[in-house]
Amino acid sequence: MKKTVGILAIVLCAAGSVLAVDRPNILFCIADDWGWPHAGAYKNDEVIRTPAFDRVAGEGVLFHHAYISSPSCTPSRNAILTGQWHWRLGPGANLHSTLREDLEVYPHLLRDAGYHVGSWRKSWGPGRLTGKWKANPPAGKVYRKGFAQFLANRPEGKPFCFWLGASDPHRGYKLHSGRDSGMALSKIKLFAHFPDSEAVRGDVADYYYEVQRFDSDVARALALLEQKGDLDNTIVVVTGDHGMPFPRCKSNVYDSGSRVPMALRWGAKVKRGQVFNGFVSTTDLAPTFLEAAGVKVPKAMTGRSLLPALVGGGDSALRSHILFGKERHVPSQEAPNMGGYPTRAIRTRDFLYIRNYEPDRWSNGTPNWKNAALPGAWFADTDNGPTKTYIIDHKNRDEAHRHAYELCFGKRPAEELYDLHKDPAQLINVAADKAYNTTLASLAEQLTAELTASGDPRHSTGKEFDFDAVPYLGGAPKHPDFGRGKPAKK
Repeated sequence: MKKTVGILAIVLCAAGSVLAVDRPNILFCIADDWGWPHAGAYKNDEVIRTPAFDRVAGEGVLFHHAYISSPSCTPSRNAILTGQWHWRLGPGANLHSTLREDLEVYPHLLRDAGYHVGSWRKSWGPGRLTGKWKANPPAGKVYRKGFAQFLANRPEGKPFCFWLGASDPHRGYKLHSGRDSGMALSKIKLFAHFPDSEAVRGDVADYYYEVQRFDSDVARALALLEQKGDLDNTIVVVTGDHGMPFPRCKSNVYDSGSRVPMALRWGAKVKRGQVFNGFVSTTDLAPTFLEAAGVKVPKAMTGRSLLPALVGGGDSALRSHILFGKERHVPSQEAPNMGGYPTRAIRTRDFLYIRNYEPDRWSNGTPNWKNAALPGAWFADTDNGPTKTYIIDHKNRDEAHRHAYELCFGKRPAEELYDLHKDPAQLINVAADKAYNTTLASLAEQLTAELTASGDPRHSTGKEFDFDAVPYLGGAPKHPDFGRGKPAKK
């Protein structure tokens, strides 16, 4: 068995099995629709307050470049559980789908190695679990009363692995909850693709309010661990499943949709106050947890253990670039097409290159809600909310508002390239600029090669898979007039 970077003491039993002395507990805290850089530790603005996240970062590691596999709930969570790129998971690459029964997930592997395993609130999904998963949920038994109930049921002497999920900050929001809690709307730093308006600022404040509520859940979990004397031997990870539920964020492969906050602490095992700028995928968490526990990492896992970086290697032990992408979020094209908007991307320190496989389709769903594949579906890859409504309703107000609308809802070319030194907000596509021809060709070739090596069905001969043919098990954001017998808004 491979030694885990000098961390674990390994004892060989007479029977030949392997036991790890002082195996760490694992507390994985994941918010629903929480994207980078919306945590206090990133110092993006002075409004968002996340003391629990900031504590974990200060007492361990703050990751500046953590990315999901797909900016959509089900595939992102499937990728975390399996430690694999979502495009390798068949139907599990789509929202509101399922999880194949032949796949291995890290909580079950830890359970089989003697861990007490459980979860609270949103873990896998949304979708429909079948077969073995129905009796044995992928993230472990659900404890409806939360982490305290889980710890109370923990057998003495057993290490634990707990998935602390949340529905925050997923929509819907209580209108003005952020403002009414005392947030200064004028001090909120907006993404550059948002028009600056009171409605948008108020909407972001309401999102912040729910981020802070999730953070309070993490704070209570840390307090419980301290009370029981377990905190220092627990790997604590705090992150989100993708970007905020706003236009050009969730379901998009720009940083606003695919980059997430991430912090990790592990007592004295990991030096406190570290800041990592290397690239990390949330698929890297499964092999990290397994290796720390002394459990063999399945060959199918494409994620890379973070332990070498955590115990001394730093950025040099992390990825130099990252891949991510999307298959179908919501079927939101013209009827009878049930397709999504498939993309793949490669992100380096200097560039973001995006490949859009179906550029003739709507990037975030058709505006023609009367002819949508799902009845009433309206720009269905973007959740309904005040920011979405404001951008659509004011698209003809002036050139700036029209540009915001096109960035969020317009059709996109087959290739996008963003120069991150000149354009960190990723607003100016330079793919057609001849000055970038060499860079464009190089990144396109690298992306194809790595996707092929990873077994991506879109690039691997003999592994074709029709992601659009997978049954969709959910609903879609509806036009405000759907079902009211009123004409569509112009």
